[in-house]
Amino acid sequence: MTAASPTYIIGAHRFEAEPLAPGLYVVATPIGNLGDITVRALATLAAAETVLCEDTRTSGKLMERYAIKTRLAPYHEHNARDVRPGILARLEQGAAIALISDAGMPLVSDPGYRLVREAAELGIPVTACPGASAVLAGLALSGLPTDRFLFAGFVPQKQGERKRLFAEFAALKATLIFFESPHRIAGTLRDLAAALPGRHVAVSRELTKLHEEVLRGTADDIAAQLEARASVKGEITLLVGPPGGGDEISEADLDAAISDALAGMPASKAASEVARRFNLGRSVVYQRILARKDGYGE
Repeated sequence: MTAASPTYIIGAHRFEAEPLAPGLYVVATPIGNLGDITVRALATLAAAETVLCEDTRTSGKLMERYAIKTRLAPYHEHNARDVRPGILARLEQGAAIALISDAGMPLVSDPGYRLVREAAELGIPVTACPGASAVLAGLALSGLPTDRFLFAGFVPQKQGERKRLFAEFAALKATLIFFESPHRIAGTLRDLAAALPGRHVAVSRELTKLHEEVLRGTADDIAAQLEARASVKGEITLLVGPPGGGDEISEADLDAAISDALAGMPASKAASEVARRFNLGRSVVYQRILARKDGYGE
C-alpha cells in the first residue's frame, strides 16, 4: 500500500507537496500575520521528514493553520549541542529536514547557524526558502536610509553595555537595526539620545499584526510618547539613522543655519540646535563655529 503524499491547505484548497531532495532546508515563517508565508515554504514544510523549531507550541499553530502533518522537533539554544549530532547523522543518511524559528528567518538571533555551518562542512546540501523578516520589514517602514544597514541583534539589558554598544557604532555611516523588549524600550531610547544625539529614529511595533505601529522622530521624542502610555506591548524593532541622516548637506545651508542660530543664542547652544536639525555630531558643528572668522563667543 502506497503512503499518501504530503499535503497542505490554503483556504479551501488542498495541494500536494512534491518530494524534497535530501538536505537541510532553512525556511522563513511569518513574523506575525500567518498569511505572510510563501507557497514554497508550505510545500517544503509539508514534504520534510521533520521540522526543527524553537517552540513546538508556537510552530504548531502555523502547521495547524495550513493542515501540515509533519512532525515537529525542538531545536533551540538549550538543546542544540545535544541534538545536533543526531540531526546531522540523519541528514548524512539522506533525510530532508526543515529548520524554522518562532518568527522570521532562522539563524537571525538563534543558534541555527551552527547547524548550517556543520552541515555545509559535511557536504550536506543546504537550501534557503526566504520570506518574512522583522529586520527588513522595519527597515522598509522606517523612512531611514536603506542603502547600508547593520543588524546588531538584541540591545543589551544592562545600561552600561548599551551605552558601550551605541558608542561602538556611533561613527558608522549606516542605519542601525536592533531588537528590543517593550519593557525596556523607553530607557533604551533615552540612552540612545545621550549617546547618539540628533539621530533620526524609528520604533516599529507589532509588525504585520493588527496593531502595527511605526513611530518616527528623535529618540527623546519617541521615548516621551511611550512613557506617557500605561504600557507598551509587542515585539519591537528599533532603527537608528546614520550620522547626517543619510542626506547631503550643503556648506551654504550649514553656514546659514549656524548664522541664524548664533543671532539668538550662545555658541554652545547654537551648536546643539544646528546639530539636532541636521543630524550631525555637536562637536562637528561647534568646531565649525569656532573656526569662523566672526569670532562668536559664549
